[in-house]
Amino acid sequence: MKNLLIVESPAKAKTIRDILGSNYTVKASVGHIRDLPKSKFGIDIDNNFEPNYITIRGKGDIIKELKKEAKKADNVLLATDPDREGEAISWHLAKILNLDESKEIRIVFNEITKDAIRNASKSPRKINIDLVDAQQARRVLDRLVGYKISPLLWKKIKKGLSAGRVQSVALKLIIDREREIMDFKPEEYWTLVLEINKSKKKFIAKYVGFFENDKLKKVKIKSQDEINKILERIDKEKITVIKIDKSKSYSKPSPPFTTSSLQQEAIRRLNFTSKKTMMVAQQLYEGVKIKGEGNVGLVTYIRTDSFRLSDEAINNAKQYILSNYGEKYYKFRVYKKAKKNENKVQDAHEAIRPTSLLLSPEKLKDSLTSDQYKLYSLIWKRAVACQMTDAEYDVTKVLFNNNDNIFESSGKVLVFDGFRTVYGYTDEKDEKMFPEMTINEVLEILKVIPEQHFTQPPARYTEASLIKDLEEKGIGRPSTYAPTITTITSREYVAKEKGYLFPTDMGFLVTEMMEKYFSKIINEKFTADLEDHLDDVANGNTNWRSVISDFYKGFKIELDIAENDMKEIEIKDEVSDVKCEKCGEFMVIKSGRYGKFLACPNYPDCKNTKPLNGKEPAEETDELCEKCGSKMLKRKGKFGEFLACSDYPKCKNTKPIIKTIDIPCPQCGNKIAIKFTKAGRRFFGCSNYPDCKYISWFEPTDKKCPNCGELMVLKNNIPTCTNKKCKK
Repeated sequence: MKNLLIVESPAKAKTIRDILGSNYTVKASVGHIRDLPKSKFGIDIDNNFEPNYITIRGKGDIIKELKKEAKKADNVLLATDPDREGEAISWHLAKILNLDESKEIRIVFNEITKDAIRNASKSPRKINIDLVDAQQARRVLDRLVGYKISPLLWKKIKKGLSAGRVQSVALKLIIDREREIMDFKPEEYWTLVLEINKSKKKFIAKYVGFFENDKLKKVKIKSQDEINKILERIDKEKITVIKIDKSKSYSKPSPPFTTSSLQQEAIRRLNFTSKKTMMVAQQLYEGVKIKGEGNVGLVTYIRTDSFRLSDEAINNAKQYILSNYGEKYYKFRVYKKAKKNENKVQDAHEAIRPTSLLLSPEKLKDSLTSDQYKLYSLIWKRAVACQMTDAEYDVTKVLFNNNDNIFESSGKVLVFDGFRTVYGYTDEKDEKMFPEMTINEVLEILKVIPEQHFTQPPARYTEASLIKDLEEKGIGRPSTYAPTITTITSREYVAKEKGYLFPTDMGFLVTEMMEKYFSKIINEKFTADLEDHLDDVANGNTNWRSVISDFYKGFKIELDIAENDMKEIEIKDEVSDVKCEKCGEFMVIKSGRYGKFLACPNYPDCKNTKPLNGKEPAEETDELCEKCGSKMLKRKGKFGEFLACSDYPKCKNTKPIIKTIDIPCPQCGNKIAIKFTKAGRRFFGCSNYPDCKYISWFEPTDKKCPNCGELMVLKNNIPTCTNKKCKK
């Protein structure tokens, strides 16, 4: 039988093609092939919120090829991602290809490995319409909010603004934190520490209070008067040991990664953005070319909120730990979400883990990019460490008496590294060996250090802390966190400085308007409850249209009030120091589709515009930078157009725009690409480079030489045989 298997990604298709035999043709849909129209609302509210799906522009050739392959195949299988969005893509594919949805045409796998792919291909199922409906409901909800509120913001405030069911709540969290910081009133407090000497070893003891009725009463020092009274009472030269407690403390390994925890840890440990983390993780999931093995999927599916590991994965971790570290390092563990979030976990697939622990980061280092290696190491080490024993510490706590003023000191020493032998990323601080002391021993005081402090406001959000908060509050889902943060930063509602998220004036203004007119939309509990309703749809307990209908009743009331009551707000353009050469006015900075530019304020009388900082505004593309995940911009250079990262100068990645001609490569059949050397000389090479290294200095043709049958090229627009012995 001839089988056609369809996935979303070309990289994924390539990996699976290497796994399945010649009976399978593997093709990629390259993401969604149908969606709601961009230029129209696309929801028929009066017809029970019927969505109007259209073929995505530019997907015509892909659909044509998929239909052609589907006709040739005896069996068509849809192998899109194992989540709601993947289920919806399969449903759309079935519609486009006229597949029988009542048949078992859907396969799912949590990892791209030989066993997982082959087992999945033997166990197809029907498309899960409940999952499709949950995704439809989310899409329609987001369309209702985005396409109804955004035009209102354009009209009343400024063109180009947007609102969203999740993005507006995320922005409000950042705004609320900033308001807390602005309203914060610092309070004075003092600390008193002594530097003590014991056998030429120095350590610190902190003032904690005094004994009252044989109980230690802790004291907070709030003023200089209070610290001065304590300083008057203490002996500045000697202090006596009155109590020594020795105990053990233990540090447990963290659970295996979920989408959220992976993003948070990659931000903290690797300084990746959430967007970059997901981009690199997707590469690891879809497959990386490993020397000697071809394309290999290295990690399990990366969109999950479950801590669950399969029995096979747990057993493999056990065997690996026992073989490499010994029995004292192994401990069987099962992880569960906190009770408040336990019911919200979608346990469809496992936590993120390596597909094989035998593929250690060091073995793969030569086959991975620097970013892939860093993230894979993080995932691999966490998956091993989560089945290891605790790290063990010896803790010594000592109380000192100084004229009835009690000071405290403690020391902690790592005595068994446990999981830390693998997962060295930890916030635990190890201290040097604490000196041995005895009760009633009198020690020398080297320094008395009183210090004034002031309480600090709550910290601003980082990407990691915002993601953590969104997850804990049940706002959005793992797949939404990275695009949500990208949206609020790209709209300039939020600026990022030294890793912290600062709301801009525009962010404040939009949030204030949303709070005033769309209080339900921006309410975090309301948004979290909507996620629960979407879960009910996915579980087959609720009709998706009723969820939309219930939401729209209240939303329509708020929308009508906003339309009538919201006043127009004039946002003045920033004035530059550049004078318009046509009329003499100072030009203003405006934002356009392709970035900021200078424009004359006397428009429409004077229509003069010019690039900001002497640069032409670049055209934004849909392609993402493989190094940092930002959008690539189309720019013009010495040798024509090229792509450059929009996050320049932080990321200086560039790549040529590969233009192809409709001539097949004589070696592999892919299209021929027009390329340039560093010196600017044009040549022709295979678009499948580096897998195919065919090049020609002359433009290839699809014509064969009538004398010898070799392919011909154009030399000075004259067809010429490539065979040097043939003079045709």
